Formats: sequence, structure tokens, C-alpha cells
Amino acid sequence: MNLQDLNDRPETDFVSALGGIFEHSPWVAEAVAGKRPFASVSILHQAMVQVVDHAGREQQLVLIRAHPDLAGKAARAGDLTDASTSEQKGAGLDQLNDAEYAQFHQLNDAYKQRFDFPFILAVRGFDGKGHDKHSILASFETRLKNTPDQEVSEALRQIARIAELRLGDMFGL
Repeated sequence: MNLQDLNDRPETDFVSALGGIFEHSPWVAEAVAGKRPFASVSILHQAMVQVVDHAGREQQLVLIRAHPDLAGKAARAGDLTDASTSEQKGAGLDQLNDAEYAQFHQLNDAYKQRFDFPFILAVRGFDGKGHDKHSILASFETRLKNTPDQEVSEALRQIARIAELRLGDMFGL
């Protein structure tokens, strides 16, 4: 698919194509559908991020909470979206031994207890290099010290980065 094709699609097809860019949150694509045509993928991404930025705290928390735990039970059970499965696999989270899985589970629980939403990290990088289990664990430890407001901001920043990577995948960038 190319951007022109996406711009030309009926609104329902546009939303269907972009509905998973922001995890389980097609409302983001719905909100930008009427702003077409987009001149570039970057402008499309910026428009989608702007929708999230202006959505209000409650809707932002719904978006944040739509994300799965890193190396969580859903990942082990194979219940993630294809995009999340690929992203976590790319970071080696599908290769954890039982002790590592337990450590991730403990940190996921501590994080959710502190912030009331899952820890979100764009584990894949733009250069093909991203996080591995060690850097993810270090990020957990660091971010557990943040304030709730800092973590909402950081989670939204990470979600925007994940969306940018997913759009890049969609358009072969």
C-alpha cells in the first residue's frame, strides 16, 4: 500500500487499515480520517499524535491501558496483536527463561501497582537496533522512580514512537 492509496480509500477502509497503529485504539485513525489527504507518512503520524495529545487524560489512559505487559502472560499465551508479538520477539522477550520471566512479571506488577497502567517501551529502534532484556529491565528500574505525571508523559511518548515504527512498517519505510 502507498499513502496515496490510503488517502483515497473510503473512511471505513482508512480506519480499518490504521486502526491498529495505536494499540486497540481505532478512535485515533477515526479522528484523522477527515483530515485527508496526508502529504507524507510523517504528517499522518503527526496528526495522529496530535489527536492523542488533545484527547484528554482519561482517553489517554484508556490508550495506555490498551497496551500489553512486556513479556507478560498474554505474550506467553500468544494473545498479543501481531505487531506487539513481533516487537517483543525482536527484543528477545520470547526467549526468556523462567527466572527472567518471573523478574519481568514482578516488575510489571510493581509498575502497574505504582502507576495503574502497564509499562510501555518502544523496544524496537529505527536503526534496527533496539532494546534487549537487559536494557528493558534497566528502563523499568529507572522509570519506577518517576512521578505518575512523568510516566503518563513517557508512556505517551513511547506510544507515539511505536506508532511511528508501525507506520514505517506499513509503508515500507
